[in-house]
Amino acid sequence: MLTPDEWEAILLSIKIGISAVGWILLPGIAIAWLLARHEFRGKALLDGIVHLPLVLPPVVIGYLLLVSLGRQSWLGRWLHELFGIALPFTWQGAAVASGVMAFPLLVRAVRLSLEAVDPKLEAAASTLGAGRWRIFLTITIPLSVPGLLTGALLAFARALSEFGATITFASNIPGETRNLPLALYTLIQSPGREAAAARLCILSIIIAMLTLLASEWLANHARNRLRERDT
Repeated sequence: MLTPDEWEAILLSIKIGISAVGWILLPGIAIAWLLARHEFRGKALLDGIVHLPLVLPPVVIGYLLLVSLGRQSWLGRWLHELFGIALPFTWQGAAVASGVMAFPLLVRAVRLSLEAVDPKLEAAASTLGAGRWRIFLTITIPLSVPGLLTGALLAFARALSEFGATITFASNIPGETRNLPLALYTLIQSPGREAAAARLCILSIIIAMLTLLASEWLANHARNRLRERDT
């Protein structure tokens, strides 16, 4: 049986993961569409910036967030003075850190899905008088649903497993920012808690596998529905 502290870490991880996906979803779709459908000066630079979290140490990302969103930064001071928002050392800050780390996975999955949409379908809708937004919302997005679902669930799985950026930006506060990886790290550092650490390790693997299986099932289901609609 899981202890109350372990349940707390699991539920907090889920809350952080959902919040992380929630705030990156629309920007991720917008940037994926920009990269998939447009050629412009600086495209390679934007693509590189989007994928930086995949190659930078997570601690670096956490430090950059702390510098840019901390109380001493102009942005952090502005958020606190105008809206009363203080992100460092809060679960919302953990969601921001997790979202930044998961962002490249979302953008990549959505971009590949958008690139797979036949532009002739959009051109045909345009010749029939449909505007850009109507084409985007009624043709492009529905045909990209498998990629959207895959990207969202991959981002959620990545947010659940985030450690380095979270502990740097949000710290390891019980009941506030101690997600599943941080709870496991805490148990590893505590003598005599090996059994509890092994339990959380197994649980982390199970949750990750269930998320990946759900991602694959939803993507296949969406593809089958699209094929049925086309036939």
